[in-house]
Amino acid sequence: MSDYLIRAALPKDMPGARSVMLDTFYTDLGYGYLPEHHDDVIDPARVYLSHPHQRLWIAEHDGRVVATTAIRARGPRTPPHPAWLTARYPDHTTAQLFRVYVRPDHRRHGLATELVHRAIEFVRGTEVFDRLYLHTDANSPGALDFWTSLGTIVLDDRDPRRQFQTVHLEIPLR
Repeated sequence: MSDYLIRAALPKDMPGARSVMLDTFYTDLGYGYLPEHHDDVIDPARVYLSHPHQRLWIAEHDGRVVATTAIRARGPRTPPHPAWLTARYPDHTTAQLFRVYVRPDHRRHGLATELVHRAIEFVRGTEVFDRLYLHTDANSPGALDFWTSLGTIVLDDRDPRRQFQTVHLEIPLR
């Protein structure tokens, strides 16, 4: 881990962060950029740097962004998620973990864990959020095991007839 610099993202980091995100959509997840789900990726500086309760962190290695994690002050959207879930996690009092991505050649170094812990501490320190929510695609190798080590499943919405095998979780704040 000593070869990595982990910190809150700066304007100069946005192209590298966007690259990590887009490469993850196309290469790891296999479905590419979807504007209805990835609205933050086109202009991450607007989304993450200009809002006091939203943040993007990066891990840097040899001057290159190799991992990202973000917090947004919003809950899940209906559609595609159930209305009761949106009601349980309202905007502005819900922090949502986004974009926890690590380039393949930098995995297994604890980067995701460190980035997520920084995001959790940020949320705990803001005192505006009641809950920390996230959803993951169970098709992503290791993702569900990683998230259940930190939080509790509130809805397992996997269905073999759908492309996304979504599982919704909450990470305790207090």
